[in-house]
Amino acid sequence: MPGSHPAPSRAPFPEAAAVSTQDAQLRGNLRHATHTIRAKRAKAVAELDDWGALRTAGAAIKDRTLRHLDHYLEQLEESVTRAGGTVHWAADADEANRVVTRLVQETGEREVVKVKSMATQEIGLNEALAEAGISAYETDLAELIVQLGDDLPSHILVPAIHRNRGEIRDIFREKMAAWGRPAPDGLTDNPRELAEAARLHLREKFLSAKVGVSGANFMVADTGTLVVVESEGNGRMCLTLPETLISVVGIEKIVPTWQDLEVFLQLLPRSSTAERMNPYTSTWTGISDGDGPREFHLVLLDNGRTDTLADQVGRQALRCIRCSACLNVCPVYERAGGHAYGSAYPGPIGAILTPQLRGVSGSLEASLPYASSLCGACYEVCPVAIDIPEVLVHLRERVVEGGEVTLRGSKAVIKPAKGHAAERAAMRAARWALDHPGALRGGQRLAARTRRLHPKRLPGPGRAWTDTRELPEVPAESFRDWWARTRGERGTK
Repeated sequence: MPGSHPAPSRAPFPEAAAVSTQDAQLRGNLRHATHTIRAKRAKAVAELDDWGALRTAGAAIKDRTLRHLDHYLEQLEESVTRAGGTVHWAADADEANRVVTRLVQETGEREVVKVKSMATQEIGLNEALAEAGISAYETDLAELIVQLGDDLPSHILVPAIHRNRGEIRDIFREKMAAWGRPAPDGLTDNPRELAEAARLHLREKFLSAKVGVSGANFMVADTGTLVVVESEGNGRMCLTLPETLISVVGIEKIVPTWQDLEVFLQLLPRSSTAERMNPYTSTWTGISDGDGPREFHLVLLDNGRTDTLADQVGRQALRCIRCSACLNVCPVYERAGGHAYGSAYPGPIGAILTPQLRGVSGSLEASLPYASSLCGACYEVCPVAIDIPEVLVHLRERVVEGGEVTLRGSKAVIKPAKGHAAERAAMRAARWALDHPGALRGGQRLAARTRRLHPKRLPGPGRAWTDTRELPEVPAESFRDWWARTRGERGTK
């Protein structure tokens, strides 16, 4: 049924990446797109002398809001209700899907138009609506390409980044007719023609749909205003033409005031599209007689966010404003692509956000904190200064060691993920050796004397580590022995 997406792969990241990295066309598309976007972003950011101060301000606003999230959410609910909207609270994906499905069914409609929303991808809303006999039509151009191609998004900002113009032309020719207005005869891969074909196809949906579903980039607590920034104008059509508007938004998207919003309206466009400001910034507050939707529903989504908030190290992931700058500089994402992350959130931010929202008990989630070289490029470009490498290391510790976490609002102790017994044993052995200098020196000398016999690959459990790297050469003598020999002193005890 139109509106649904195939389920994302649940294979661990290394397995999925092993497949995607063999796709030369995918790697070429990603390399060209990410290099182009990040070069433009660097130029746009360099125009501002106070970029560092803006970045610090954005992080501070987010941290302050998260510390008092309960207060600001209650304030938001009061503001939205006062403006004529209705607020619904959803603890998890199932509850959010039930609320939205019920709201659509109450209108009597069987179709909805959607403006790009990562939260609805996160919860699988399109699939839930399809099961209820409701078709959801994506209206963001890239999302439309993904949907028509029976595909999955692979980038936060440019969901169809893995497709080139020829592939898009073929998708439009083959699939548009089954979803509505067909592609024009003789359609080529000229960008202008492709955009015009999409515009004509979507116009029919906009003019006929009675229900719209959206996300939001920000929510302003003191006025109840929601904000969507975009580059095409399709979002504005989706937000204003339907009679009923349902917005599904993560609870972390809130900012206290319009003054706070002003900071992010400088940070987001430069970090995402490398523009000084977004071409379209749509804001709406409740409902107004004779203007826009007659009903407005706001579904506030938790789905693991309060659990993430309880983690003092990991909570900084909730600062994210979904700009995608970290994806565009990540060497791992550039080669593996977004589908390998098995989530609506690909790239470095997905590698820390998904395991926190879902937990690390699954093989995919346990593998994501390792989907990084820890080069730190993601932290350098993040407009709200999320220290992604710090969180990755923190989550790796959780995967290997287990320990106390917050699950569904309650404290719980999780077991170490499977497959890390050898790693834990190696770390315990290393700790013992470092606590016993004599044994450490003896081991170093033995390793040096047998170094010509060392293999390039480890056997058994160590094979996974040496599948992608060689063992380092052992020097002829340890530093301690070299120091004693060259300085004529006794080695340190």
